Amino acid sequence: MNTQELDKKYVLPTYARANVEFVSGKNARLVDANGKNYIDFTSGIAVCSVGHGNERLTHALCEQAKNLIHMSNLYYNASQAKAAQKLVEASGYDMKCFFGNSGAEANEGAIKIARKYGEKDGEIKRYKIITLNHSFHGRTITTVKATGQASMHNYFGPFPDGFVYANDIDEIESLIDGHTVAVMIELVQGEGGVQPQDKQKVQDLAKMLKQRDVLLIIDEVQTGVYRTGKFLASNFYEIEPDVITLAKGVGGGVPVGVVMTSKKDIFNAGDHGSTFGGNYLSSTAICEVMDILNEHDASGELEINMLMFDKALEKFYQANPTLFTQKVGIGMMAGLRVKDAQTLTQIINNARESGVMVLKAGRNTLRFLPPLTITKEEIDEGFKALNHAVASL
Repeated sequence: MNTQELDKKYVLPTYARANVEFVSGKNARLVDANGKNYIDFTSGIAVCSVGHGNERLTHALCEQAKNLIHMSNLYYNASQAKAAQKLVEASGYDMKCFFGNSGAEANEGAIKIARKYGEKDGEIKRYKIITLNHSFHGRTITTVKATGQASMHNYFGPFPDGFVYANDIDEIESLIDGHTVAVMIELVQGEGGVQPQDKQKVQDLAKMLKQRDVLLIIDEVQTGVYRTGKFLASNFYEIEPDVITLAKGVGGGVPVGVVMTSKKDIFNAGDHGSTFGGNYLSSTAICEVMDILNEHDASGELEINMLMFDKALEKFYQANPTLFTQKVGIGMMAGLRVKDAQTLTQIINNARESGVMVLKAGRNTLRFLPPLTITKEEIDEGFKALNHAVASL
């Protein structure tokens, strides 16, 4: 059997897969099973932050695998401790970390932190968490309920109680009551259409929540790890959250989830845990990815790459006014609003045929999440293919 036949026979059909199988890659370049070359403007949905086949990351993982891949969290782990140090120092916040395996698991941890914070003497006093419509926080039973998209709530109830949805940031304060313990938002909604929040409104929200002793949880699963130009979008928005969640790009392709919180004494031994979270392999990945991207940022290369990508995207946007209605996003988390859903599907399919990978997001948005290490040559080649893809539309 070939790969497609095996997949159809043995894998649950939870994805509408495109008819392509990738076998290798180098930075922003991919090669499929037929030898066809592509430019990757998706980085595995913001995961491959240092590109495909990164030699430094590969070497670090291979060297670690020769010694230990995994031991339980019942013992000290030097690479996990160093990973936590690197993340906290890069954030600029006074926090501690918990390590898991995914963005959903990180958000579950954040919700547990909030729920425990809302307890008093073992009695639940505050438990409600406000999130935004069009948000996306994960696919577990709890995080899918935290997600402000009604279509994702089909089939899987009953759900945990206590999630309230605001239409926008302006509505949040009116929804706070005596049972509200936290507000959880994305500073740039990814699945919701690469929609940035207003900076001043976010700062005003953070100040108001602090005054009312309501925790601010920032879901940085997609926005974190230099995706917006700063290490965290929270840094870009100049706020100090109580809880931050990370995943995707922080492991460079190795499954990782992280909860960071200023409530450093909130958990006691046994309150939370993860078998695989922060093991030798994943925490080694975090350390190497952080070193690579910290250097990339300090050298100015990250800013140069972002400016080049934005300039190319702007040129592409301006050249196609009949297809696109708006350019959105921050840094290398960017999008173009497409005039209708059918055209968006055509662009994505044509782009793949032309040798460039792009993504769909809600609100009819063509989404771009390239590797942070993408080069000028890769940018130019990718947009040349994109221009070819839309020429017939």
